[in-house]
Parts: sequence; structure tokens; C-alpha cells
Amino acid sequence: MLPSSAHTILTSVTTAEASNLSVPSPLIEADDPSQRPAQGFFQSRVVTPLIHLLRVGASPRRLAWSLAVGAVIGINPIVGSTTLVCLGVAFTVRLNLIASQIANHLCFPIQLALVLVYLRAGEILFRTGPPPLAANELIHLMRVHPWSTSRILWTWEWHAIVVWLLAGTILTPLIAAVLHPLLRRLLLTLHHHPAQAQS
Repeated sequence: MLPSSAHTILTSVTTAEASNLSVPSPLIEADDPSQRPAQGFFQSRVVTPLIHLLRVGASPRRLAWSLAVGAVIGINPIVGSTTLVCLGVAFTVRLNLIASQIANHLCFPIQLALVLVYLRAGEILFRTGPPPLAANELIHLMRVHPWSTSRILWTWEWHAIVVWLLAGTILTPLIAAVLHPLLRRLLLTLHHHPAQAQS
């Protein structure tokens, strides 16, 4: 037999209110704290926006191509140009602007690492000499003065752009082909297990 105070507390919670109550999960508390920042960043900046886009009607195929195009534009050899170029291309070919920018911003660290690869590949393809700057100086100037550096190294830059375009024609459909089934599976999960898709 429950005490009258306990019976009052239990009966004061209606069925609708009880369904909205959340119970802390011991698994969440047992997570490694060192992994929470990275997981939180990826969840809030990538997964959650994509889930929202799928819920409001964006198709997995369109999102896959938007992410692929945004990623490829995000690794182009002209540092500082990716946001505007990505917006222009996404608007022109009617891709999802949010998804393309998500991939674009995620690829920024990769872009800096690939600049030297593009320049070196351009030297080999066009049989030109090396740039008049050392690798560490080039990376530093790209970060601090990207447009000035591009004007100084324009000959090597447009060679690098050609290399990037050639690589992009292969990478873009490949990335889209990989992402499409993953996003389609996420959409099915949203339909059948909406709570699980957000966790």
C-alpha cells in the first residue's frame, strides 16, 4: 500500500505528461569525456542539420550531390574562394545551399594540405619549374594573404586549378555515390525510428 503522499505525486502526472518525461541514460554518463567535444561538434554541425533537411523534404540524392560538390569545391587550390564559389555553383545548378556549405567548411583543413599537391601535380603536367617560394612560406602566405599570393603565383595557380578540375570530375560522382545510400538509410531510420536517428 503506497503512502498517501506518494499516491498524490503519481496520480498528479497524467499519461500525456508521463510520455514526455525523459529518463537519464546510464550509457550517456558512462561515455568517455574526452570524446564528447568531437562528437558534439560533428553532431551539431553535420548530423543534426542533415536530419533537419531530410525532415523538411530534401531528397537523399540531392543532399548527396550537394555534399559532394561542396566538398570538392572546398578543396580547390585558391584559398579564400570556396564560400563564394560554392554558393554560386549551388545556386546555379539548384543544389542544397546548406548541405554544400557544410561540406565546404569541413574540408578547409584538407584544402591547405592539398595546395602543395596541386602545385606539384601542375608542375609535372605542364612541365614548369617549382614556385618561387618554399613550402612553409607558401602555406603561411596562403593563410594570411590568400588573394595576394594567388596573384603572385598565378601561373602555378591556374595549372593547379586544371589539376583540381580533373580530380573533381572523378571525386564528385564518387562521393555522391557513397553518400546517397547512407542518406537514404538515414531517411528510412527517421521514418521508422525518429528518436534513434537523433541520438
